[in-house]
Amino acid sequence: MNVLPWLNPARVSLLLKALEERILIIDGAMGTMIQRHGLQEADYRGTRFAEGCDAQHTHEHGAGCGHDLKGNNDLLLLTRPVVIAGVHSAYLEAGADLVETNTFNATSISQADYHLEHLVYELNKAGAHVARQCCDAIEATTPDKPRFVIGVLGPTSRTASISPDVNDPGYRNTSFDALRATYREAIEGLIDGGSDTLMVETIFDTLNAKAALYAIEEVFDARGGRLPVMISGTITDASGRTLSGQTAEAFYTSVAHGRPLSVGLNCALGAKDLREHVETLSTVADAYVSAHPNAGLPNAFGEYDETPEEMAATLKEFAQSGLLNLVGGCCGTTPAHIRAIADAVAGVAPRRLPALLEAAA
Repeated sequence: MNVLPWLNPARVSLLLKALEERILIIDGAMGTMIQRHGLQEADYRGTRFAEGCDAQHTHEHGAGCGHDLKGNNDLLLLTRPVVIAGVHSAYLEAGADLVETNTFNATSISQADYHLEHLVYELNKAGAHVARQCCDAIEATTPDKPRFVIGVLGPTSRTASISPDVNDPGYRNTSFDALRATYREAIEGLIDGGSDTLMVETIFDTLNAKAALYAIEEVFDARGGRLPVMISGTITDASGRTLSGQTAEAFYTSVAHGRPLSVGLNCALGAKDLREHVETLSTVADAYVSAHPNAGLPNAFGEYDETPEEMAATLKEFAQSGLLNLVGGCCGTTPAHIRAIADAVAGVAPRRLPALLEAAA
């Protein structure tokens, strides 16, 4: 694998310095915060899609015509960017060092549900740009504390390893090459929009993640430089495995070739249920370790009940046990959760990389 220079060495240097000094705070849930606005179809459409079509792009069916767009949170980057900027700013003000772009579903596979595949590059570039503006604005007021944009690559709504048809175990509704192509388009936009890092996150199928990592290396090779890469998987149930069947240790072994800046776990489970798996990663990973769990498990109404204080207390124990370098929240978390987590881990030493421990021995 080629060893390429950093695309933005000054920003990478700031990030590495911060990681050496303290546990960094990742932001919380985007969807939870968007839901608070009670947005309707007209909000998602905005002016550009008000007539049912994308006025800037047409194809044989008329892009987006006749299809509901409500729920396409990524599209708000183009139609209601102030809403997304407000979420980013709220998390930054709560203490986040890194904010994730609102691009979780900004791939052609996921945008196909809305017939908006042609927007993938634009959505990703806009996602990074909005987050970049928010980070730069707050960083200007606290120049001694830089803020960073994580360019998010979500898992897509398909899986390359598992058949969606129980009657046909060999069937797949996507492929490695199809995933690689859609990820590459998204990566180009995230870099052009100003991302400091790229994160392949909420990985339930390691083959999907491998396609994303392959696409990342293709883009880096074409550009002659790289950004730090963050990887975050998801343990789907009490079995302690990803949906495609891997333990945390096996998952790390499968993606370590991507030379990640950090590897971690997010979503699916609350912090208490993630602890043993985060501990496993902290033991085996020759990279920084992250965790941004849900605010507990969803209740009967699909809502998350764990309070900021409860979640912060659990994650503080993670930090005091030397498991963490980066920590934040996923589903159900809010700026209140992130503020409580930031306060709880403040002053706690970050996990030391195994290589540093060996050198110190």
